[in-house]
Amino acid sequence: MPDSPAEPPFLRVGPETPISPVVLSVPHAGRAYAPDLLGASRVPLETLELLEDRLVDRLVWRALANGASALIALRPRAEIDLNRDEREIDPAMVAPPPSSRALLQSQRTRGGLGLVPSRISGAGAIWNRRISAAELSRRISEVHRPYHRALGNLLDETRARFGIAILLDCHSMPPRAGGTAAEQAGVVLGDRYGTSIAPEYVDAATAAARRFGFKVARNEPYAGGYVTQRHGRPVEGVHALQLEVDRSLYLDESLRAPGPGFDTIAGLIAAIASALAARALNPPHALAAE
Repeated sequence: MPDSPAEPPFLRVGPETPISPVVLSVPHAGRAYAPDLLGASRVPLETLELLEDRLVDRLVWRALANGASALIALRPRAEIDLNRDEREIDPAMVAPPPSSRALLQSQRTRGGLGLVPSRISGAGAIWNRRISAAELSRRISEVHRPYHRALGNLLDETRARFGIAILLDCHSMPPRAGGTAAEQAGVVLGDRYGTSIAPEYVDAATAAARRFGFKVARNEPYAGGYVTQRHGRPVEGVHALQLEVDRSLYLDESLRAPGPGFDTIAGLIAAIASALAARALNPPHALAAE
């Protein structure tokens, strides 16, 4: 039996009955590393932590205080990536390897960042042995599927109450240097190239971020992952937007601990959530009819 943390794989945080149409998800900030997971790694914990969206779970408190609900992962991305399709598996790291017909090969999988990450940039291969098919199945059935089922249920509850639900999927990105507008942006909004959320909500989020003085890019280089793809269904009244924030904006120079901008980014996330809620509850056509 694998040695798993005592904590549940994720937490639902916020009011028991939704009081805002906005739901936050934080799939990459979990820090509950099981001893078995650490024992299977050829790199130290400090290197595994590079996979995290460091401390993003602690950035959402202001949005929660304003009434948003959230689903926050506790298990680390190194164990299983909740922003990947469960078929995005590198068959070479599983024993015995799954049938190729059951897999979904992607650029992320080929780059070592599939359902179970296999490589870290600058550190090479993560694991000292292949994962068993039984262990992979356990992680999917105990962590991945329950997270997405719970997130789907929370969005359904929210839509039933407000007639609409907006998912803000919260992430952070490594600092980037470059000359293009996208490379200079501290905030990246991903809407799956216009498929996961109606454009007026992206515009509202963009305006909120710019009021904080940040440059904003859309879909470049992050257009949204599995969370937005799976849960964004605008025609059904469920919208999903991925938010990426440059880690240097809220962490210290080591990119490990809170920095001087931590509270500012907490305020940014809260402002984006509030802007999305305000647009959902007061759509332009409703105002025009008054």
